[in-house]
Amino acid sequence: MENSARTAPILVTGGTGTLGSHVLPRLREAGRQVRVLSRSSRPAADGVEYVTGDLLKGEGVESAVAGVGTILHLAGGPKGDDVATRNLVQAAAKAGVRHLVYISVIGADRVPLGYFKAKHGAEQAVSGSGIPWTTLRAAQFHDLVLTVSEKIAKMPIVPIPSVIRFQPVDSRDVADRLVELTLGEPAGLVPDIAGPKVAPLADLIRGYLQARGKSKPFLSMPLPGKPGKAYRNGDNLTLEGAQIGKRSWEEFLAERVR
Repeated sequence: MENSARTAPILVTGGTGTLGSHVLPRLREAGRQVRVLSRSSRPAADGVEYVTGDLLKGEGVESAVAGVGTILHLAGGPKGDDVATRNLVQAAAKAGVRHLVYISVIGADRVPLGYFKAKHGAEQAVSGSGIPWTTLRAAQFHDLVLTVSEKIAKMPIVPIPSVIRFQPVDSRDVADRLVELTLGEPAGLVPDIAGPKVAPLADLIRGYLQARGKSKPFLSMPLPGKPGKAYRNGDNLTLEGAQIGKRSWEEFLAERVR
């Protein structure tokens, strides 16, 4: 990467989220200038500049990308990631951004659900932008599995689609890999990152309950149609060739659940 790209600020979208909270200090430790695009106004803090904008609405994006050498695109939601990413890459291409790094999800091109389809659309926007790019697909984060477990475990009987398996990965491990990719050269679609173990969702929730010192009955539920077929096939998993994170679900629970 050219020296000018190394000294220009790195724009991080989604920098105020779970993954962003791990990425920002790592980039700062590497000596890089960091700018964060946020929907709400924030004062600069810890060497990080915050700019206000909305990717879905396309507001404030052009000023956010001005003078930026690299963009690390972490922002995402339950829907609209394809639209938000198209708005971002359009402004980034005009601004002459030299590297665009995107975090996607394993199975983006295989699982027939709206969230995955939007992620795949965002991937296509990145790869077709004309900007040198890197995309990393990750498994579900431990943080997400914990949120799901907390909600489902409140029920007197825990309903679980028996076909769903996850290989959850720690967001800190993903942050380490993303910072490495962001500081490196554009690499296209790189090997996926997943956790050290594949487990049925039911087992992951049982582990959460055990960590809480609780036990509940489970009710196995069918998952019909194309989504059920995709999960039975393991289309949301990468069983060979993935980079494996260091921290397990059990280690994460030991840290987070009292």
